[in-house]
Amino acid sequence: MSKKKKQGSDLYYLEQQREQEKKETIEQMMKRKKDKERKQRIEEKKKQEFISNQFDSEMEKVIQMTNKNNQKQEQERRKKISKQEKKRLKKIKKIKTILKLIVLIGLISGSITFALTSPIFNIKDIKVEENNKIPSETIVSLSTLQIEENIFKFYNKTIENNIKENPYIEKVSIHRKLPNTVEIKVTERVAQYAVDYMGQYAYINTQGYILEIAQTNNNMPIIQGVTTKEDEFKPGKRLCDEDLNRLEDTIQIMSVMKESGLNEEVTSIDISNKNEYIIYLADEKKKIHIGDTSNLSNKILYVQAIIEQEKNTEGDIFVNGDINNGFNPYFRDKV
Repeated sequence: MSKKKKQGSDLYYLEQQREQEKKETIEQMMKRKKDKERKQRIEEKKKQEFISNQFDSEMEKVIQMTNKNNQKQEQERRKKISKQEKKRLKKIKKIKTILKLIVLIGLISGSITFALTSPIFNIKDIKVEENNKIPSETIVSLSTLQIEENIFKFYNKTIENNIKENPYIEKVSIHRKLPNTVEIKVTERVAQYAVDYMGQYAYINTQGYILEIAQTNNNMPIIQGVTTKEDEFKPGKRLCDEDLNRLEDTIQIMSVMKESGLNEEVTSIDISNKNEYIIYLADEKKKIHIGDTSNLSNKILYVQAIIEQEKNTEGDIFVNGDINNGFNPYFRDKV
């Protein structure tokens, strides 16, 4: 009996053990299955994440490309807008410039109209300055300007040319002193010599301009022996080129004589021969044969010395040789 109980107990324990093992086996299988399923889920998740990442990457690329296209389109749009804006601004600027010009032209036109029509700008006074020889009335008359004439209705050049019709007038400048005064400034030519001309005298300045034809020499040195044609002896004209060259020599001779005070004694100068200029001193009753213009200073010193030696003796002084090469100046009494 007890043996049977023991066997039964062992059998029960064995069954219990088997049952336990069976139970453990089922649990392990379940666990493995769960692990497998978990692994599958993890792999599936990773796969999905990979696919998602790939998709995101592709999407990002697409988005980047789209953004680039959008940026390019935006740049082109802005460029187009910029060109249009530039054209618009340029057009506006052009319109503004035209409007400014119109306004400016209007202002100028209005100002000109006012200046030309307003009695405020009518001439009330004409002043002449720096004239000595020609009277102011003569200069005003030559100008053709009129009192109560509009101060803007004349051309300076025209007035200047009108006044310079007088041979004594060398330069003219016209100044408007607003609102109603005109100033005329002149530079006059000064007569220095009287050219012997057909029993009369043509006054000339140092530039050879003929200033007037007169009956007397007005106490100026008389120039004889000119070659200028008779029909050229008109006020306003000049001596011919040959006479102008000889006039330069004459001025040079007179300049050297002035240093010794003899220029005031000169009555006339014969310039018919450029190599034999002859000077007349009426008060000293002497004729000086200068020759050409070489060694003028030495020649005039000899002339001065001979005049002192031959005081009150009428005759000729010869200094027309080459003093540096042995020529001795001399005096010869008038026979």
